[in-house]
Amino acid sequence: MAARMSAWESAQHQLAEAVRQLGLDDGFHDLLRTPRREVAVAVPLRHDDGHVEVLKGYRVQHNLTRGPAKGGVRFHPATDLDEVRALAMWMTWKCALIGVPYGGAKGGVAVDPKALSRNELERVTRRYCSEILPIIGPEKDIPAPDVGTDEQTMAWMMDTYSIHSGYTVTGVVTGKPVSVGGSEGRGGATSRGVMFAAFSALREAGVDPRGATVAVQGFGKVGGLAAQFLHDAGCTVVAVSDVGGGVYDGGGLDTAGLLRHVRAGAPTVVGYPGTDTITNTELLELDVDILVPAAMEGVIHDGNASKVRARFIVEGANGPTTPDADEILAENGTVVIPDVLANSGGVAVSYFEWVQDLQAYFWTEDEVNDRLKALMERAYGQVSALSAERKVSLRTAAQMIGVGRVAEAHRTRGLYP
Repeated sequence: MAARMSAWESAQHQLAEAVRQLGLDDGFHDLLRTPRREVAVAVPLRHDDGHVEVLKGYRVQHNLTRGPAKGGVRFHPATDLDEVRALAMWMTWKCALIGVPYGGAKGGVAVDPKALSRNELERVTRRYCSEILPIIGPEKDIPAPDVGTDEQTMAWMMDTYSIHSGYTVTGVVTGKPVSVGGSEGRGGATSRGVMFAAFSALREAGVDPRGATVAVQGFGKVGGLAAQFLHDAGCTVVAVSDVGGGVYDGGGLDTAGLLRHVRAGAPTVVGYPGTDTITNTELLELDVDILVPAAMEGVIHDGNASKVRARFIVEGANGPTTPDADEILAENGTVVIPDVLANSGGVAVSYFEWVQDLQAYFWTEDEVNDRLKALMERAYGQVSALSAERKVSLRTAAQMIGVGRVAEAHRTRGLYP
């Protein structure tokens, strides 16, 4: 079996296909695949016991042609420059696809946040922020939460940046608590967007969402709330999982109870009363209407794609399906709603938050959710129409729209000097 593609290789493969479909020349391809700026920094951390450890941190700004860079910050042991490059590239296409005036960025620190105390987390966050300070800002690059980070992380970053600036700059990050300039509806925005994307696909296929069966891999910030939103909308969530394994109930899980269980400090969903234990592998192969991979990259690959029986895959995570798996899934008739569309609800509401911060006027949660729904449904409609017109997958259509809009911005602006 050939070695599986890394996230960066997958991102490059997807871009190449979009470039081919759009008929762009080699110079444009080079321009679009090359990150504009990459920064690797040392992040010294003084632990609570006094010893100092030097961690590796990164920030990649892939493209700035359509506006300031936008993208999350992740704290995860496997974070490296190639992973961050891929995530930054996907953010570029995602922002262009849904029509928000940003370029793509991503950042992170190679660290396990679960192994750190709250004080250690604060220190590593503030030091990382201070190291990338010269290249971030509300008009330069606006970080947001990602894997291993949350609204508290963003509050620390906002405070660090503001202290260096000499005044409060709420617009430097998004995904903050509402008390310091965050937006209503931001916390569940990615998950709500997953639901809107899933229901757009179901309606198009003539499938009633009420009663549709769902399995969610990754019961974290995105997967947990996606399961809850889908349940509340009438779907039957039969399985969820996390790093410890999964739980199954053919009659439907108590998603609200599972969320309370995890938020109360349970290390895993495994063992939740009234459920059967399954593995993450078994969850991906369940016979369900909707599979939501909401964990990490590359979980559906050439080794397991042929065993996936879900009718629809709605990518809550970034890059959960490799290009070779896409080919297998297409042959088997599985519809994949790609990450750049399905999980774009987070950056959409991050944009709303940024706009609210800049104008110091805030919207209600209903207003935020209504704007998000309209944006997601419009983007899905455009992707679906192009997919049908060009007879390409939804992923290729989404990439074509995103890449095409960035390419057009490059043409319009010209090349300096």
